[in-house]
Amino acid sequence: MKSDLFLLAKVPITIALLFTQFLLYAQEDTRPNVLLIAVDDLNDWIGYMGGHPDTKTPNIDRLASRGVLFTNAHSQGTMCNPSRISIMWGKRPSSTGFYSNHYPASRVPEFLNQNESLASHFNANGYKTLTAGKIYHASWLPENDFQVVGPRPGQWLKGYDKPVQKKPEQYHSIWDFGPQNYEEKEFVDYKIASWGVKQLKEKHDKPFFCALGFMRPHVPFFPPERVYNNMNDIHLPKVKEDDWSDLSEAAKKLTLSNNKIPTHDWMKEEDRWHLAVRAYLACINWVDEQIGRVLDALDESPYADNTIIILYADHGYHLGEKQRWSKFSLWERTTRVPFIISMPDRAKGTSTKPVELLSIYPTLIDLCKLTPNDNIEGVSLRPLLENQNEPWEHVAISTLGQNNHSIRDERWRYILYADGSEELYDHKVDSNEWYNLVSDKVDPVHAMVIEKLKKHLPIVNLSQVSD
Repeated sequence: MKSDLFLLAKVPITIALLFTQFLLYAQEDTRPNVLLIAVDDLNDWIGYMGGHPDTKTPNIDRLASRGVLFTNAHSQGTMCNPSRISIMWGKRPSSTGFYSNHYPASRVPEFLNQNESLASHFNANGYKTLTAGKIYHASWLPENDFQVVGPRPGQWLKGYDKPVQKKPEQYHSIWDFGPQNYEEKEFVDYKIASWGVKQLKEKHDKPFFCALGFMRPHVPFFPPERVYNNMNDIHLPKVKEDDWSDLSEAAKKLTLSNNKIPTHDWMKEEDRWHLAVRAYLACINWVDEQIGRVLDALDESPYADNTIIILYADHGYHLGEKQRWSKFSLWERTTRVPFIISMPDRAKGTSTKPVELLSIYPTLIDLCKLTPNDNIEGVSLRPLLENQNEPWEHVAISTLGQNNHSIRDERWRYILYADGSEELYDHKVDSNEWYNLVSDKVDPVHAMVIEKLKKHLPIVNLSQVSD
């Protein structure tokens, strides 16, 4: 009897190549699936991170309990567009020039031609790619990214989400908050979760990369009335009245540059602060319910034991802390984000090492055995997934505009502004970042800390992209 090898040699070369490719992909089908869950404007107010005493996030917490929770994770860009570009293309804002929400990647074809997105890289490696909701800024999707696209509504559902109070004309129309009483199935995040549940019930003939982007708690803070009514006895964030006395003019100008954001003084009037915090917490609880529906569907699916789950927020959010609202700062409440990686082998633990959302791209290349991409930045988090106490020399860098950077390690936050002014905070004793340790007479120990952290500042600082 002739050998299989001899028979294969008699087959026309094109058929042989197809057969070889079939065998290759049959072997690759054992690679893990990926469920990527992005949440818009979610700060560290989840149960496992202890950011707020009144938060209700049982589903995010159970995901954290069965995976690795990074409690010192930080966004690279402290607004939607630069953060999401950094995550999906694996590059720092200082390396791309995307610093604001005004210039999405769709307006810079040179960037798209020279860089491969995370989803496109999964495509090129034989994965089925699916998405719904907000993964990139706004509703745009690059070509060759996702093969299956679900609902991609805006940040709120027009015609349903109704303003509940009139705002002064100087503030943007989306700055609203309060309960909504229309059918819950019509809410944006319910539809995104339902689509995700449907995909997990279907049969996929190859491993998948599924990215779901939930909209809340982005403004307007519009939770269902049922959820809002369950949030009672709300505690307000702690605020130091003279918090800005030790800040430079550059710091004040940078963080107050967006005149569409309400001031803290306005938010304190007419009980708005309490109402907004209550609505924000309710939005978190609401999106947690939708994430729970997706996690339940995954647990009940054939993919439960072979799917990597990554949950993150694109950046944090101020709700009065440091007398600030929204994002657009280089302080802890804006840069720090929930970040969880749950592995099929159920590696569990908590890491306090400083990590970056920038690491999502190289980590997935590592875990899913994709071809390398030498054109991305960041480091794989695999060592910390295997051992949360692994020695770690890396820091987390956040950027807001050209040459404005924050460096975070396990204990310190150092901020350098474009004009040379500085801030230093010791999180061992000052988790609220109330006391800037940079003064005319800097303590020698603090000076050494600053010099050490400054070595991590980005070397490349491109100008803001433009048309």
